[in-house]
Amino acid sequence: MLRFDRRLLWSLGLLLLSSLAAAADIEVETPCLRLLPGDLPAAGYFSLSNTGDESAALVGADSATFGRVRMHQSIQEKGVASMEPVPRLELAPGETVEFAPGGYHLMLMERGQPLALGDEVTVTLKFDDGRRTPVVFRAVSPASL
Repeated sequence: MLRFDRRLLWSLGLLLLSSLAAAADIEVETPCLRLLPGDLPAAGYFSLSNTGDESAALVGADSATFGRVRMHQSIQEKGVASMEPVPRLELAPGETVEFAPGGYHLMLMERGQPLALGDEVTVTLKFDDGRRTPVVFRAVSPASL
């Protein structure tokens, strides 16, 4: 029979509670998925806020509905629009970053199933401290953005 030290169990409980509290430091608002026809990539837009007292860093995302999800930033340079990958996005305490057309966004590629306007897709945001935050995105028309 296994025996556990009460101090160990108490410490593990405190660790679990502190990690749950840390997860509440990130807020996601207005998540939507710009849905294009066929197999064209979709774009994920949302507002990401660090409401905690410590910095946080978004390092990626994934979704069971898409084979690949990448973080990008749209840029304009010498009149030419392009996108560049963003491997890490730092959020200072109290900072909010908008993922919106013409700026930061998630590129969702290799759609694994048909989607229609109004469908919901879960995308899990990944942070450098190991946090994984599932967010439900609603598919919207590009004309609505």
